[in-house]
Amino acid sequence: MRNSVRVLVIALGLALGLGNPTPGEAGRPQLEKERHGHVLERYAADTWRSVAAMVDPRTGLPADNVGGDLAAGSRSAFTSPTNIGAYLWSTVAARDVGLLHRREAHQRLAQTLATVATLERHDASGMFYNWYSPTTGEKLRAFPDSGDRIKPFLSSVDNGWLATALLLVSRADPSLKRQADAIRTGMDFGCYYNPAEGNGGPTPGGQIRGGFWDEDPAEAAAVRGDYCGMGTDVWYTGHHYGAFNTEPRIASYLGIAAGQIPAKHYFGTFRTFPDTCDWSWTETKPVGAWRTYTADGEPMQVFEGALPYRGQHLVPTWGGSMFEALMVPLFVPEEQWGPRSWGVNHPAYVRGQIEHGLDEAGYGYWGFSPSNNPAGGYREYGVDQLGLDGAGYTSDQERTTVDQPYEGCRAGSPPPTTYGDGVVTPHASFLALRYAPRAALANLANIARDFDAYGKGGFYDAVAVRSGQVSQRYLALDQGMVMAALGNALAHDDMRRYVARGAMRHQLEPLMAQEVFTR
Repeated sequence: MRNSVRVLVIALGLALGLGNPTPGEAGRPQLEKERHGHVLERYAADTWRSVAAMVDPRTGLPADNVGGDLAAGSRSAFTSPTNIGAYLWSTVAARDVGLLHRREAHQRLAQTLATVATLERHDASGMFYNWYSPTTGEKLRAFPDSGDRIKPFLSSVDNGWLATALLLVSRADPSLKRQADAIRTGMDFGCYYNPAEGNGGPTPGGQIRGGFWDEDPAEAAAVRGDYCGMGTDVWYTGHHYGAFNTEPRIASYLGIAAGQIPAKHYFGTFRTFPDTCDWSWTETKPVGAWRTYTADGEPMQVFEGALPYRGQHLVPTWGGSMFEALMVPLFVPEEQWGPRSWGVNHPAYVRGQIEHGLDEAGYGYWGFSPSNNPAGGYREYGVDQLGLDGAGYTSDQERTTVDQPYEGCRAGSPPPTTYGDGVVTPHASFLALRYAPRAALANLANIARDFDAYGKGGFYDAVAVRSGQVSQRYLALDQGMVMAALGNALAHDDMRRYVARGAMRHQLEPLMAQEVFTR
């Protein structure tokens, strides 16, 4: 396996003319099938092998992760709604790129849906809990390995990814439409939506909470409430998802498309916080201006803020990571529906990640996103300056941060002259494939060539590039992102084609089409 991968890497390197990859190449990933189809197909086949290895044969539920040897005994003893969703869409992607016969794919999907239908969930909202046993489907109240207590929690973003997969399956396999829709249509995303929370403008667009507990969690920040007429209060997280360019927007999109959340919510979150000293704890002072759009027949004012970074203006994510920005457009063609907003920002965000890894930090590699920590555990990685949060996520093990000034409000500190042991994750390059295909493929080839980073289940989860330490595990979420990106690249944007039609397009495209980000 290792030698065959090296042969593919050498061939890809010759085709690409490896060296400094050139960012800014945007286009349909289908073009990359025509140029480098053999490499992409091999990546897909190996990645699917790791996805399939995570699945319990009795329940059809995936584990959260599996060891690099893919042994059944190395599977984790817990899973989540996101993991289940990632397995469902990965199965469809594997079918559509020719790795699975339609009959086997149908059987896998049907088995998983049958188990999901039996999982305990919150009856009033239809939402799923965060942690289940993949072998029994039981809701977990303690983590099996550590014994640490779990407070039953229902996450907006995790339920968003499961609902996305259910919508995808109902369209990808019409014979399963009834089963998939029966589960999904019972999920009410309005139960997370607080209409009173706004973005600083005169008309609140509302924001969604991170989730809720249905039992008193004894959390000081928890807020009791009932946003959707559940009939009884729950305990909401103290925070809302206030940043616009983050992965929880998939839950917002689903709620808007279903009529559970008003369309004006699209304009209710922050592109950046306003440029006043009240917000000077954030990354740096934004540029931008207030603009007015229309939703639900109302004028909606939005501060179209952007952060400066290396000659560009970008709408940041919360922490500066790749999957915050680019997991959603695996399924929703944001850059097509919003050519003057997302169409500008997505390629620029990828350029920012590339420039940080290759030029600013000098790692020689790029792609920073939450992943396994090669030193153990799980950690958030990103590019600090691409995040709205002042602390942000860092790209190295040493947590090297950049304390930029906020003009007129606070001084900053000199930028770092060196960075430490940078950690890159291959799934970030697959997320960038659409927007910088040459750079993404070259980066992956370099990682496979220079490190023991590729196994029989595809790329391992993360590499610390200076120490050479590799996290030799496979994660359901991260492999699921890889499979979705390859499903789009090799099968005519199938992941998007299944999800982004009907109400999703009818409700969201007019909103995105209006908006103009600051450039």
